[in-house]
Amino acid sequence: MKVVVAGVGAFGQKHLDALQKIDGVEVASIVGRQIAPTQEVAKKYGIAHATTQLSEALSQPNVNAVILCTPTQLHAQQAIQCMKAGKHVQVEIPLADSWKDAEAVEQLQRLTGLVCMVGHTRRFNPSHQWVRKKILAGELKIQQMDVQTYFFRRTNMNALGKPRSWTDHLLWHHACHTVDLFQYQTGEAASVARAVQGPMHPELRIAMDMSIQLKVPSGAICTLSLSFNNDGPLGTFFRYICDNGTYIARYDDLVDGKDNKIDVSKVDVSMNGIELQDREFFAAIQGKREPNGSIQQILPAMRTLDTLEKSLV
Repeated sequence: MKVVVAGVGAFGQKHLDALQKIDGVEVASIVGRQIAPTQEVAKKYGIAHATTQLSEALSQPNVNAVILCTPTQLHAQQAIQCMKAGKHVQVEIPLADSWKDAEAVEQLQRLTGLVCMVGHTRRFNPSHQWVRKKILAGELKIQQMDVQTYFFRRTNMNALGKPRSWTDHLLWHHACHTVDLFQYQTGEAASVARAVQGPMHPELRIAMDMSIQLKVPSGAICTLSLSFNNDGPLGTFFRYICDNGTYIARYDDLVDGKDNKIDVSKVDVSMNGIELQDREFFAAIQGKREPNGSIQQILPAMRTLDTLEKSLV
């Protein structure tokens, strides 16, 4: 199966690393904003074709699928472009930065029948899979998820320390991870969703701090704190407060409420959430089935983000 990877910055290269571990998948082309650094990445990974034009990559022989790791603002229109070209597509989170654009992508997927999956990696991280298996087995019920998403991004730099060509967003990007995970783990859409934001950055013109509250009909709540102002420890930390124990997920590590480590190495075939996500994408294409993280499954998260945006004060 031949795939195009569009966007070869920090996250695009995580996908390229993951794809090297999946048998039967070949990267036919990569797409970047500037040709010279894109060619450097192609050389690093042994990829024959590099371009700055998505349309050129889509026209390469026998391309089946596309993984979009481009700026958030391009996700919806490029997903539509890929499906109109007859390609299956995995869109890195978020699917879009508006409810209207998310709906447009979903409508086209229904028309084409192509696989359209969104990269909600938390669904695949073994730590969160372990909790989900317990929930599905009836051994746990979430009372509250308490989540912190913290970065230090007072300048417009990416994870590799290089200038970004676009502006990141706490709500439509980083909150999207947790909003989807909370609704996925509880199996319910939020019936209450509200948010407050801190001061706007004078140049980036985005809120640098945000607080979100969610509640689902069964009564479980989620409290999410986000910041681009946090100078140390960085990342996202999840605390599951359940009726039968407390569990804390820090990336691929999981501990209980007493800080005892839980072995999640046997939960899936890899400890790499991106690899597991990509494996699901290709398995869904080959099996002609809906993937975990399909556009229909993640649409409730997009609707909740729209509600949150309208509630911001």
